[in-house]
Amino acid sequence: MRLLLTSGGVENPTILDALTAMLPKPIPECTALCIPTAQYAHPYVGPGVKPWGFVTGNEQSQMTQLGWRSVGLLELTALASIDDERWKPLVHETDVFLAAGGDTLYLAHWMRESGMADMLPALSGVWVGLSAGSMVMTPRIGEEFTSWTQPSGDDRALGVVDFAIYPHLDHPMLPENTMANAEAWFARIDCPAYAIDDDTAIRVVDGEADVVSEGRWRRFARDESAN
Repeated sequence: MRLLLTSGGVENPTILDALTAMLPKPIPECTALCIPTAQYAHPYVGPGVKPWGFVTGNEQSQMTQLGWRSVGLLELTALASIDDERWKPLVHETDVFLAAGGDTLYLAHWMRESGMADMLPALSGVWVGLSAGSMVMTPRIGEEFTSWTQPSGDDRALGVVDFAIYPHLDHPMLPENTMANAEAWFARIDCPAYAIDDDTAIRVVDGEADVVSEGRWRRFARDESAN
């Protein structure tokens, strides 16, 4: 599966160009499924207005409003209660998955519970994550980003990629998201990592990651110099 892991969505032409190149056909011909699940458990998002805004495109982050041929809703908390044939064929046919931000561990839990996590390696669609929707693919998120406690009690996400993500670097509404705090976070993370702002995304194709950006970012690694 191809991944476009963003901090703030498809926020600039560089990220949009990267997404367009990853898709099997032009955006107006692609089917999309949006996944709002992560929003419900986050203390500053929650159910209600924010998920509605994400699904309908009535918010600033550019995800569902990019001009897709169709945009459907995939609610992970419901999938375990319905038969597989009601939703799995749809997932396999979908061109792009748009995963909202919110609580990463809540999203990881429901991806596992629903069976969606097990399907990821076989999917041909592109996963576009926003904040938690990106972090869910990482090995772990760190205590700074933990609010909802998953059954395991730890900060482990899905581990689809081998690096962690520190999102919203230098965001004006998140004054604690500084490079210094990202460095302290990385010191407690046992894997490579990226700190990225909302004008940056990490593209993963065939297991290879690279950065597309019009903003500020940094790669952390213990065996090489930071970029």
